[in-house]
Amino acid sequence: MNIKKHFFFIVAIFSLILGIIGIFLPILPTTPFLLLTALLLERSSPKFHRMLLENKIMGKYISDYTEKKGITLKNKIIALTFLTLGMGKGVLSMKTPYGRGALIVVFISVTYHILKLKTLKGEEKNV
Repeated sequence: MNIKKHFFFIVAIFSLILGIIGIFLPILPTTPFLLLTALLLERSSPKFHRMLLENKIMGKYISDYTEKKGITLKNKIIALTFLTLGMGKGVLSMKTPYGRGALIVVFISVTYHILKLKTLKGEEKNV
């Protein structure tokens, strides 16, 4: 494994950790970190990339997004629900109007992106 692949692998693990933390910490986004992890693992470790895509919790979600450029209606609803709850808590907790404004801009941007994604038909089993 060369230096570039080692670097990508280390950043992928760090990104995965941040993505997992984001599941429990509403202000930290999960999806961008998991997508970054998939991209970096694809370039550094086919074995771990395959393991990520075969993960029964997030694998189908990541592969749908990266390969089919869309997500199921169920996943859109789940993502928007958690986004709204997490950002709502963040906006209410924020003391400064600039911080609130920044969170509102992020909320609107991410909501727009999710709604703009193609809605995939078919299996609705996985989150």
